Amino acid sequence: MNVFEWQYRFEHWISQHFHQGDAAHDISHFSRVWKTAQHLMQGQQADALVVLTACYFHDIASFAKNHPQRHQSSVLAAEKTAEILASAFPDFPASAVSGVRHAIEAHSFSAGIAPQTPEAKIVHDADRLESLGAIGLARVFAVSGALGAALFDGDDPFAAKRELDDKAFALDHFRCKLLKLPATMQTERGRQLAEHNANFMVQFMAKLSAELQGDHLRLDEEVLHRFSFHEA
Repeated sequence: MNVFEWQYRFEHWISQHFHQGDAAHDISHFSRVWKTAQHLMQGQQADALVVLTACYFHDIASFAKNHPQRHQSSVLAAEKTAEILASAFPDFPASAVSGVRHAIEAHSFSAGIAPQTPEAKIVHDADRLESLGAIGLARVFAVSGALGAALFDGDDPFAAKRELDDKAFALDHFRCKLLKLPATMQTERGRQLAEHNANFMVQFMAKLSAELQGDHLRLDEEVLHRFSFHEA
């Protein structure tokens, strides 16, 4: 059975059994992560079935962003994935299960588990790229809105005179986490794409800053200078 036949089977199972209220972690998210992973796999020695499986099941069990046990989500997802593969896909190669489990455990930002295999590094980077660029921009405001966070602090939107607080303000999440992601990427191609997409988000910040000053035609050059990445 080739990898795309497995993809069809996984998507069918997930459509029947997975119900996730978080708009940032639905079945479309799994599919996008897999598409990105295929680009990152080019020229790499990696087991495509392990990567595919981890992409589709990495968030099969997950605590909410504001849950005190959020850091345990990836380990829980890895355990549940192994159970699903054993029960719903008994023909799944047993030799691939440990690789799938590690890739799922190591994908999480909050878990702090370092990816050790090529497959885990690819899944790690593919998932984090979802948090940057146009998709990342949409996701951060969708998730922050669901958690009741304001768009930004109207008095001090870029935290010039206060501590960053991404639980209260969606814009703060850019600096608290998202703009730090390029430095955490595990593959060279992943880092390049992360820097490119992070710069898109910096341009958004610069446009927002200019608009808040009444200028709807330009970008705030100071914001661009402070936060832009110099891409390789």
